Amino acid sequence: MRERINNQIRAKELRVIDSEGQNLGVLSIKDALELAQSKGLDLIEVSPNANPPIAKIMDFGKYQYEVNKKLKKAKAGSKQTETKSIQIKIGTGDHDLGLKAKTASKWLKEGHRIKVELFLAGRTKYMDEKFLKERLDRVLHLITEDYKISDAYKRGPKGLITTIEKAK
Repeated sequence: MRERINNQIRAKELRVIDSEGQNLGVLSIKDALELAQSKGLDLIEVSPNANPPIAKIMDFGKYQYEVNKKLKKAKAGSKQTETKSIQIKIGTGDHDLGLKAKTASKWLKEGHRIKVELFLAGRTKYMDEKFLKERLDRVLHLITEDYKISDAYKRGPKGLITTIEKAK
């Protein structure tokens, strides 16, 4: 017979729930263990922070299986988002900007964030800020998906950067 109970239980009494989900009331730990043993099941502490702590009488293997099943379902439902990056230069042609905007639109549709970077080399680093923002806006205007700017324009080590994400 397996006896499973958390050693950290400080309270002398537990609220006990049986395997069918019915509340058996508040019992002492000793009584709850005896009840679990008589049914051939385990006593599992479900909610240690409640007052009094809550324990459930059930098969421990089945309990672990259910917990793992819930975790897998939650993990499968969540979608990983990435921050993708697009880099342009001041002299990038219209056709190339269109291709980069098309890829950005595809990524936005998939739900990714996009970091749009205007790469500045040499003397272009010292050009007028307004002119540089206009150059970066050329790409943003070509993007077909609805988006919002999550990080405003800022100077990075390589140039001007902004981050966009799908509008909700």
